[in-house]
Amino acid sequence: MNDKETSLRSLPAVDSLLAMPKVATLVKDWGKKCVTQAARTAIEKARAAILKDGATTPENWPEIIVKVIALDQEPTIRHVINLSGVVSHTNLGRARLAEEAVVAAAAAGASNVNLEYSLENGGRGERDTLVENLIVRLTGAEAATVVNNNAAAVLLALNTLAFGKKTIVSRGELIEIGGSFRLPEIMEKSGCHLAEVGTTNRTHLADYEKAIGPDTALVLRAHTSNFRVVGFTTKPELTELAVLCHQQGIPLMDDLGSGALIDLGDLGLPSEPTVEETISQGADIVTFSGDKLLGGPQAGIIAGRREYIDRIRGNPLKRALRPDKMILAALEATLRLYICPEVAAQHIPTLRHLSRPMVEVRRMAERAAAIIRGHFKLEAEVTVIDDICRAGSGALPEVDIPSASVAILHRKMNPNQLAAWFRGRRTPIIGRVERDLFRLDMRTMDEPERELDTGGWGDK
Repeated sequence: MNDKETSLRSLPAVDSLLAMPKVATLVKDWGKKCVTQAARTAIEKARAAILKDGATTPENWPEIIVKVIALDQEPTIRHVINLSGVVSHTNLGRARLAEEAVVAAAAAGASNVNLEYSLENGGRGERDTLVENLIVRLTGAEAATVVNNNAAAVLLALNTLAFGKKTIVSRGELIEIGGSFRLPEIMEKSGCHLAEVGTTNRTHLADYEKAIGPDTALVLRAHTSNFRVVGFTTKPELTELAVLCHQQGIPLMDDLGSGALIDLGDLGLPSEPTVEETISQGADIVTFSGDKLLGGPQAGIIAGRREYIDRIRGNPLKRALRPDKMILAALEATLRLYICPEVAAQHIPTLRHLSRPMVEVRRMAERAAAIIRGHFKLEAEVTVIDDICRAGSGALPEVDIPSASVAILHRKMNPNQLAAWFRGRRTPIIGRVERDLFRLDMRTMDEPERELDTGGWGDK
């Protein structure tokens, strides 16, 4: 009998492990089912190690079982530090919530709330009323409803207003964005029929007018999100399109996507059309995201004329797409900050980071660089460089936002290995490799000493 066979034969049975005093104590804390499964896992891991490497049979079984249980308790959704150079990173959960929104969501999750209950008459209420008045106040819309994301908002609005009929869209607005989201496919799923007009770069008002017929239910204008068409281009103004639609007795829907509630020009950024401007210029329905430029939780907001919102709200699909109490609580808290735009600009992380002065970004970079130098010492060259970051999530497409990064040249790790090392910290730190240089963008850094320390330099 060889050493592997001997080790395999010496592996204990699950029952013998459960009989150990230290393991029996674990059963009292975690329950028999949990500890039994952990014991089986520990034995299987030991068997695999013996077969692969010829390892010996472990002796510290209680400690191994404790580690297996601890591993089972670790969350897969983990806090990461976003220093990628993308402020609202789709793959990292988009907008960070304001503290007020975090508190509101936690409070709603920890208790019962008046989600669909009228405190006035004790009867059934409507969850839309929790945020509708705020949306109306901030956008000038007559009414509003909320679903779980903007793709759902577009789907629901099209299904309600144009099912089985024609929806007219410019060819230059038939977008595909992250995650293979394609507007034509959403339109197909909604049950409406797409009617393309114009060309990729030029669509005239006359193109829309010519396409409108008895079977036309809607004209849809879509924000081009992740790209810009430049050069020899033409498209009608929203006001012109609104006049045409209203003359023909059909609604005009505008999918704004990012959905800015304040003029970004006031924050020193390129202006984006706000929801209020879009509605004032004649759009009957406006859809936009809660977790992009608005800086709130994932949500899809539909605002506009009451007659259309009431029809959308009555669609059976609305129930399948509705947000829960924690989303609504976080959205309400975020919207309340916009009552005072100056407060919103400081309290909502997305707005604060996008508008942060460069002198402050550089100060963050110098503080972070000092911490990183202190860890790597002579193993790496750490410098502060001028850089460019992006808003992300399709907002402000192709707009270069000045920033500063901490650039690291390690003597033993190449840039990709260094990126992997930072991702492997106790709290993963997400940077990027660009031009063969690993960099940590500081526009989204708030407290270098605290945030980098939580990275757990020595731990994985």
